Amino acid sequence: MPVEDIYEETKRILDVAEERGITLRLLGGMAIRFRCRSALADTLTRKYVDIDLVGHAKQSKQIKALFTDLGYSPRNRFNAMHGDKRLIFNDLEHERRVDIFLDVFEMCHKFNFKDRLEILPHTLTPADLVATKLQVVQMTEREYKDLMCLLLDHDVGRTDGPELINAAYLTRLASDDWGIYMTFKQTVQNLLNELNSYGLSSEQQQIISDRARKILDMIDEAPKTMRWKMRARVGQKVPWYELPEADKEVVN
Repeated sequence: MPVEDIYEETKRILDVAEERGITLRLLGGMAIRFRCRSALADTLTRKYVDIDLVGHAKQSKQIKALFTDLGYSPRNRFNAMHGDKRLIFNDLEHERRVDIFLDVFEMCHKFNFKDRLEILPHTLTPADLVATKLQVVQMTEREYKDLMCLLLDHDVGRTDGPELINAAYLTRLASDDWGIYMTFKQTVQNLLNELNSYGLSSEQQQIISDRARKILDMIDEAPKTMRWKMRARVGQKVPWYELPEADKEVVN
């Protein structure tokens, strides 16, 4: 049965999944908690309510069986309607849920992680985690904190690694999709405007600012695809993002 401590419960899920040969990688707040030492600092710590994962669609049956065996209740109606791309399981005792995206992460923007789940153990890569934060149109305090942790604890480079944000990968995403480009750029600018609001030292603010600007500069300077250029002609007259529905309570 699920345990009360969400960090320990997350480790339990990942351990059993690995034992069964099921690929599951963390995203969201718990991924930041696993990967970033800054997430434990007083200035950037936050409450973690749910567990978010990405798995392979081809393993959906195994994933369903896994969470049933781990003591979770499926959100039956949601899973019946969306189970080919997303699954939700409830921990009713502790009033939290596990949200599992299958191959494709889709919120304000869509990213296909199918070929990126095996790069690192336990979590998506730092670059993928940054992408899932930069794509948020309506940023909240927790989103800003997560993004600040990622930028504080990972340098910016051009390859994937446990300590490195692959800005070349982020650039490819933004150079092919004008909508992603616009949201990434706006989120970085908003982040820079918020740096004074979280009790960070001047050194920490400088690190975050330098790394965020480096990512933005690489995105701005990269050649854009024809698809990008065609969508840019339309501009902001047509929405370039989706606003996902607000999270619902832990219900079946």
